[in-house]
Amino acid sequence: MSVKPPTNAELTATDRDRILAKAAIFAPPSNVLEDGKRDLVGLSREELAAEVEAAGEKPFRAKQLWHWIYHQGVTDFSKMSSIAKPLQEKLAMRFVVGRPQVALDQLSKDETRKFLFKFRDNEAVETVYIPDPVEDRGAVCISSQVGCTLSCRFCHTGTQRLARNLSSAEIVGQFMAARDAYNEWPSPKGETPRLLSTIVLMGMGEPLYNYENVATAMKIVMDGEGIGLSRRRITLSTSGVVPMMNRAGEELGVNLAVSLHAVRDDLRDELVPLNRKYPIKDLIAACKRYPAASNARRITFEYVMLKGINDSETDARALVYLIAGLPAKVNLIPFNPWPGSTYETSSPAAIRKFADIIMDAGYSSPVRTPRGQDILAACGQLKSLAQPAG
Repeated sequence: MSVKPPTNAELTATDRDRILAKAAIFAPPSNVLEDGKRDLVGLSREELAAEVEAAGEKPFRAKQLWHWIYHQGVTDFSKMSSIAKPLQEKLAMRFVVGRPQVALDQLSKDETRKFLFKFRDNEAVETVYIPDPVEDRGAVCISSQVGCTLSCRFCHTGTQRLARNLSSAEIVGQFMAARDAYNEWPSPKGETPRLLSTIVLMGMGEPLYNYENVATAMKIVMDGEGIGLSRRRITLSTSGVVPMMNRAGEELGVNLAVSLHAVRDDLRDELVPLNRKYPIKDLIAACKRYPAASNARRITFEYVMLKGINDSETDARALVYLIAGLPAKVNLIPFNPWPGSTYETSSPAAIRKFADIIMDAGYSSPVRTPRGQDILAACGQLKSLAQPAG
């Protein structure tokens, strides 16, 4: 009897299960501290409700705590004024509202700010706040893993081995700690301007290799009764973990950015080794399936400009052909040097010509202005082990 070969859907499901299983190997530490107290940050609404019930309290207390933690940004139970003092004391005996420790805080000459956040097990990541040069708003570039497994040749983070995944608390905690630094509590509502207005999951690590924790953290961020950041204000950047892309689109619906960097498989195999598993045709097919993509919310293709490597006019025309029919834009990123890197940045003339070819084809092609280079905070420069642990 002949056996049917597995379908693409079955192969994708199998691969997705394998990715989630591997994520468990790099699982973050428990959110229970050595003294037995549990950190409430990073718990979903359902998990928080379960903790409140286990403490013998009524369900509405979970809603109160959610408000104080994520809308007001309060970390001290004694300052939660809608909760009676006896209950404040009871909560303080069982729980904490944690934050990562700021081990290093650096400010660039262009006002970009880089934090080295250290966690309870002394692992650390870097997080960057990039203010808008004109308006009172900016993006928080958040990490999802301590280190990275992808080893992209042009990326400093790729030279740091993967230590572990970050927990949902550590992911959302980066944003909350950045808001602490800018005193942006309570969470702005409605049309009130936000200084920390967007999140980009473009820091250390591959978010789709830590999907469960990233998803829990982003659902907390998007909850309208807490931080209340719209999914339109969140961008998840992936190097192309194809089996997880559709799930991210369906469950989170956030903006998608794809680290492309090459238009031929042989070159992308070298620059982004993940391409050997998920080649360009599979990556583009996943982009076409991405549920949240539309003309109003275009997929961003990130393309680091490397002198003499991927910056020819032929490359530009091939890129236009590759993304034809997709609601897309192309972010051109001049390579940001880091200690030990062998690549050079494309010349301004080459970048301009590359951009013109893409724009002439009808696609937006902004050239990213390097920010925070003097403190190694620009795209591709993050590496927590390069900094002293405070």
